[in-house]
Amino acid sequence: MDGLTACMALLRLEGVGPARYWQLVEHFGNPLAALRQPPSALLNKLPARAQSQWREFSRLEAQCTLAAWAQEERARCVDSGVQLLWHSDPDYPALLAETSRPPPLLYIRGAHKTLNLPQIAIVGARRATTVGLENACAFAAELARAGFAITSGLALGVDAAAHRGALQGGGTTLAVLGSGVDCIYPRHNRALAEDILANGGALISELPLGSPAEAKNFPRRNRIISGLSMGVLLTEATLRSGSLITARLALEQNREVFAIPGSIHNPMARGCHQLIKTGATLVETSADIATQLGGLLAEPAAAEAAPKTLPDRRQQALVNALTGGPRSIEQLALDTGESPGDLMGLLLQMELEGLLEPLPGGYQLTTRGATYYCVGVSTPMAE
Repeated sequence: MDGLTACMALLRLEGVGPARYWQLVEHFGNPLAALRQPPSALLNKLPARAQSQWREFSRLEAQCTLAAWAQEERARCVDSGVQLLWHSDPDYPALLAETSRPPPLLYIRGAHKTLNLPQIAIVGARRATTVGLENACAFAAELARAGFAITSGLALGVDAAAHRGALQGGGTTLAVLGSGVDCIYPRHNRALAEDILANGGALISELPLGSPAEAKNFPRRNRIISGLSMGVLLTEATLRSGSLITARLALEQNREVFAIPGSIHNPMARGCHQLIKTGATLVETSADIATQLGGLLAEPAAAEAAPKTLPDRRQQALVNALTGGPRSIEQLALDTGESPGDLMGLLLQMELEGLLEPLPGGYQLTTRGATYYCVGVSTPMAE
């Protein structure tokens, strides 16, 4: 029995959820050893059915019911185009693996490599205001253009707006589900889920195929959303919103937490205000997020390296406008002819590449940017 099958069999054991799974694996070293050496003290605490399952494994091992289910589930995943990643797989997402007792097993529809992209989670209320939905969509589009994948939970409201914004920005988006990846919930977002897959994104769950959406699944889903991401943005939420759970989990996982402020008269802004009071970063533009997270996108050696691609026409126009010194965003828009939304996306992209740096009210070229770009001359500018 290989490690993946043993992982699936141990998780299938009644009464063994992720927390108990990790207790066993940390004690015995791997899931197969945990199955072969059940501690009597734990076995006696489990339901009668679990005790029966464990005894059957002791007698039959690879031919037992647990192992048979795991093999059948693996076959169903192959038939459905679903990738399985367990915690010892080299492709298991690195940021999620750093969290305390991460999901032992992930089911993925779509491009599983996207789980290791730099991600920002955008979450908020299901019954968000028009402004809240517009903010979620706009921030997602701008951050996607800047190179971040956008992660959310495929729920109605802010989640769906964030996924759509990422797609509009030409980026990648990942949806973490509180159901099996073959059971899209809510049904209203089935078409959105297909759009996510068609545009190179992924649907993710730790639940077996066929698992329905249940209330108890969503806190588990939320910890995956925050665990995959470098930071979490709360766009709009009440004080009792489930999105606040995601934000608090992010803080526990040592992630950056951002919140968009709103009117003091808007109950949908109170969750954001509460987070800001307790340490979340107040943000007004996507540049606020990119500035804080941009330096975390690459290893130090990669951050110091010059870009490997030549500047395109739009980048060159922006650099030309900055060669005389710092410029405001309004001035840059006039100089380049870019729309405000497109300009912000371009500025974020070049800032993340270390070519520009923000100033109060504007931007200037970095030394690296000035060195790399050839502006009106045949060789790069000297440092």
